[in-house]
Amino acid sequence: MKNKDLKNNDKKDKDTKDKDTKDKDLKSKDMKSKDKTKPVEEKKNYEELWDKYVRLGAEFDNYKKRSFKEKIDFMKYANEGLIVELLSILDNFERGIKSAESKKDYNLLHQGVDMISKQLHSLLETKGLSRIKSIGQKFDPHQHEAVEVVEGDDEGEVIEELQSGYLLSGRIIRPARVKVIKAKQMSEENVDNQGVKEDTNVKEE
Repeated sequence: MKNKDLKNNDKKDKDTKDKDTKDKDLKSKDMKSKDKTKPVEEKKNYEELWDKYVRLGAEFDNYKKRSFKEKIDFMKYANEGLIVELLSILDNFERGIKSAESKKDYNLLHQGVDMISKQLHSLLETKGLSRIKSIGQKFDPHQHEAVEVVEGDDEGEVIEELQSGYLLSGRIIRPARVKVIKAKQMSEENVDNQGVKEDTNVKEE
């Protein structure tokens, strides 16, 4: 009985070992199969990512070209609305010249030019343009450009505007060219006389 049991046990152990060996072989085959499919999947993923990258690059390049074209078009036609409004003023100007020439009345031409000047300023004001105040104002280097200086009592005051300056929506686009007062300089003779008077006053004291 003992020998029979030993034989049965040996057989069981052998069967168990054979089963383990088969399991290991199956696992090994599975691993090898997975190792073969892994590079294929990685290559497929890489190709998909590369395709997305290329498409994204092409789309971005097209976006840049489209944006650049839109920017150029905007710069070319940004002033279209203003120019259309100016055309009506230009029409009035040309009609005024023809009328003055036909009637030989240059006083009429002057009146027409004055009217057109007012129309033009009114239009530009609606677009945010305003004139810099100059005459009677204190000289401001940010708004004024002094092109001439004269002696006077009110130093730093602007007494004449030689060219108008303008602001566009509060920002200076052209400073006003002006004539400014500077303090009178005393001549040497006046300085000497003043010195003599001061010395006389000292002696008298």
